[in-house]
Amino acid sequence: MSDSAVIPQHGVGSRPAGGPRLEHGIHLGGVVAFLAVLVAGLGYAVVSLIADMNAVGEAPLAYGAFALLGLALLIALAFEFVNGFHDTANAVATVIYTHSMPPLVAVVWSGFFNFLGVMLSSGAVAYAIVTLLPVELILHVGSGAGYAMIFALLLAAIIWNLGTWAFGLPNSSSHALIGSVLGVGLANQLMGGGDGTAGVDWNQAFNVFKALLFSPLCGFALAALLLLALKFAVRRKDLYEAPKGDTPPPVWIRGLLILTCTLVSFFHGGNDGQKGMGLIMLILIGAAPTAYALNRTMSDDTTPAFIQSSAAASQVFSARAAGAPQPEAAQARRTVTDALKSKDLNQPPVYAALSALATDIATSVKNYGAIRTVPAAQTENLRSAMYLTADAVRLLPNAGAGLSEAETTTLKSYTGLLNNGTRYIPGWVKVCVALALGLGTMVGWKRIVVTVGEKIGKTHLTYAQGASAEMVAAGTIGLAELYGLPVSTTHILSSGVAGTMAANGSGLQMATVRNMALAWILTLPAAITLAATLFFLLRHVF
Repeated sequence: MSDSAVIPQHGVGSRPAGGPRLEHGIHLGGVVAFLAVLVAGLGYAVVSLIADMNAVGEAPLAYGAFALLGLALLIALAFEFVNGFHDTANAVATVIYTHSMPPLVAVVWSGFFNFLGVMLSSGAVAYAIVTLLPVELILHVGSGAGYAMIFALLLAAIIWNLGTWAFGLPNSSSHALIGSVLGVGLANQLMGGGDGTAGVDWNQAFNVFKALLFSPLCGFALAALLLLALKFAVRRKDLYEAPKGDTPPPVWIRGLLILTCTLVSFFHGGNDGQKGMGLIMLILIGAAPTAYALNRTMSDDTTPAFIQSSAAASQVFSARAAGAPQPEAAQARRTVTDALKSKDLNQPPVYAALSALATDIATSVKNYGAIRTVPAAQTENLRSAMYLTADAVRLLPNAGAGLSEAETTTLKSYTGLLNNGTRYIPGWVKVCVALALGLGTMVGWKRIVVTVGEKIGKTHLTYAQGASAEMVAAGTIGLAELYGLPVSTTHILSSGVAGTMAANGSGLQMATVRNMALAWILTLPAAITLAATLFFLLRHVF
């Protein structure tokens, strides 16, 4: 097929001239292996959960509570599974439509590197989503309202993802999840009478919105520019040609396309996998706080630095308290909680309360010797003090605190230690999320692959177009993970393909572009509505 040949729209089961064979069946052995890995992963999760609880003397959960915990974890893993076959199809579309890899080999390859990306992820993105949730639900995630929150936001995101997948529309799982979080926050605020801490942290939400808005525009523009730069710098005619029949591309082009597919898969796992991990940690903290509310894997060597940093932070807070008396720890937690509700943090009584919390945190860690040896009875109070203090410090600049450079440095260091003490991901959670995302990659990928490969541009995807779109996607997602920002693999890569088509003068299939834009616009309001409705209904169940 020539580079200018127009590709008609096709369904999943049909094959355009020069297109890949997507209708291959799966061998029975592959199905058995898939199910075996799935069962082994679930078994590993159960054994690890029980082992963690036994290690810290957590009382065994009642059958009903254990069933509720199991259901919540299954739904969280189901979200990552759906994320796998919905989003990762974007990564394999280019290698499949350029015949660089056979379809089944490509999805298995991509699934493995998604798994690897999750396992080697930093965890920074995991809690970026969590900080959007209402503070009161985070602190009481084991309550009925907490479970209603988890079920509502995950089910809403899954429903929307499955709906867009059924129509073959590349849609962002990140976008859907964030919309669901906002829906839960808004519903909780309305049901609670408009309490500030019951709702959404809009400052954090706008930061996430900017990342989601910027990423597709970045994908379109940078992929177009990269294609034009390649045309100027690399004068290889075969790089800008469409595949001919089923013939694989030259070795060097094939290697480039496989490399870009690998990078997109790896960084997708590293970014998207963390969103499920953060929610799973909330579930575990609510159901088994003794085992998961504090990071008991922190080295004892960090204790002196933790105590010293707490004391330094306490002095910063005390200097701004203007003589206001330090309350007891319980009253200090209430004062800071109320300040977070109203966002009115820059007040002497609040600084006095923060000073009291920092002192109490330092005293607790010093008396018990380390975070890992804090007794079960003190775990919840210590975590609440650490979480409230870290959240208050994060919001102080927006509250008009006007911190000096020295104060900012002290509090930033302290917040880092507080987050290390409350934000961590056990190895078994990473493994289970990695398996869910990796296995999901191998299921249901055809619909999105066909859309990306055939229905965005009017001509067949060339080697250079595929490589440009994926290099931009890999770089953007990798940088987003570095800065702890959730972004959409789908938006970046599909807009990157569109950018290369526009730069190449190939033309765009406007019906597909219009549907993709419509899905992008509707995702937030649809997910917000779904999640808010589910949360309202579930609050009357739990």
